[in-house]
Amino acid sequence: MAEQQSSPTDVAAASRPSSVAPRSPADLARLIGARLIGDAVPVTGISASSTLIQRGDLFAALPGSSGHGARYARSALAAGAVAVLTDSAGLALLADQGPGMPPSLLCQDARAVLGQISAEIYGHPSRHMATFGVTGTAGKTTTTFLVRAGLTAAGKASGLIGTVGVFSGDQVLKTPFTTPEAPQLQALLALMLERGTDVAGMEVSSHALRMGRVDGVEFEVGAFTNLSQDHLDFHSDMEDYFAAKALLFDGRARREIVVVDDGWGDRLVRPGTVTVATGGLSATWTAEAIEVLADGATRFVVSGPSGRFTAGCRIPGKYNVANTLLAFAILAELGVDAARSAPALAQAQVRGRMERVDGDQPFLAVVDYSHKPAGVRGALQALRPLTSGKLIIVLGCGGDRDRGKRAVMGDVAAREADVLIVTDDNPRSEDPAAIRAAMLAGARSVPGGQAADIFEQGDRRAAIEEAIRRAGPGDTVLVAGKGHETGQQVGKDMLPFDDVTVVCQALEAQGFSVGATGHYVSGS
Repeated sequence: MAEQQSSPTDVAAASRPSSVAPRSPADLARLIGARLIGDAVPVTGISASSTLIQRGDLFAALPGSSGHGARYARSALAAGAVAVLTDSAGLALLADQGPGMPPSLLCQDARAVLGQISAEIYGHPSRHMATFGVTGTAGKTTTTFLVRAGLTAAGKASGLIGTVGVFSGDQVLKTPFTTPEAPQLQALLALMLERGTDVAGMEVSSHALRMGRVDGVEFEVGAFTNLSQDHLDFHSDMEDYFAAKALLFDGRARREIVVVDDGWGDRLVRPGTVTVATGGLSATWTAEAIEVLADGATRFVVSGPSGRFTAGCRIPGKYNVANTLLAFAILAELGVDAARSAPALAQAQVRGRMERVDGDQPFLAVVDYSHKPAGVRGALQALRPLTSGKLIIVLGCGGDRDRGKRAVMGDVAAREADVLIVTDDNPRSEDPAAIRAAMLAGARSVPGGQAADIFEQGDRRAAIEEAIRRAGPGDTVLVAGKGHETGQQVGKDMLPFDDVTVVCQALEAQGFSVGATGHYVSGS
């Protein structure tokens, strides 16, 4: 799962615990090796955003790509911040803003200590409840929700932080990133602890690891799914991308679990690592006798440290066998009997992950978050055995992201599908037509006879409607790329857009009756 960039809800008040023990600024300065300038009252929170400040906060004024956060320090102080954490460049900006230096913690690299000081301010919540993290290119969301389904079945209260949102008790919050910045992350964990959460899980992105967002989190379990091309706008190459993912396995997790189906996972294995394999390799946890059922669900036999048992996954795609098997391994390390949790995992559904939109139409309609070459290939290959007619895909690429994968995405979709409708995803600040042109170039490079019928329709709603109009008995329509997202970012505007809702409307416009869809997250 990639960095989620949908419009965030203001969760400043909702995502913090109701009570935080005051922390001495002098003690905080000693903890991070900072110099305390001036006298400050005790700190009861921390924020790196001046717009999310609450009274008693430490404002983290950090350097950024578009300027230094110290420019907003006076606004943060006016909003109730009691001190500023910054570096020498930030201190100079503060001095230029007028007379009277505010209380400050001066640190050589303020970002490097942000996770540590955030954890300290919120009482190190991950020390007091089991916390697991899942990293990798694909499967993070599915795996964490499968684990949550197993925890719920075992009677354990769980919280979850990831791409779909933050799940804490009955509350669902939106965050702007797959893994929030350290101050908000630690506050969310503290909130979950306050609400009686037994286990907190999170998706851990490469951005989060590289930028220190999960510094200060003490993981009971760290897990790795797989690695394929993504985020090469942020990482210099695949080795750099892998190195960022590997940071979860630098000793910060007490127990480590790795899927070894690809060569990347093998590189993380060391003595004591729990391994997971679905491709016939030797591992701690394996899946055998994998069977794909008529509705796309899978059934298989699990072999693990506690013995063998039959399991399944209702989410189509053999790659979800690996996600399910990894979930069993995580549950076992968290003290949950994997075999007893199998029925719950077999019924769990994750919103926007190979989500069926079921009505009385004579063809299959699926919405999926696949937005990387490997994910698109995997989704199409999973749906091919379920398709007796045409396999139709609606696909776009996001703007302001890895440009190198656009032609590859077009190539993959043109090879694996029978009909490809190239459309817009989240164009952001880029020209949507230019993004589509790059995808079309890749699609049209596929030799004749091997390629799908290729069409271009920039309007995503119209593209989905066209796919539904083209579908007949035995066909499959896959709407890929946005999955659970409920908005489409065009320029600076976030426009309401939900693929599942649009598919339902398109089906109804063609005269089909749409019943209950998979538009939910079960196991929550």
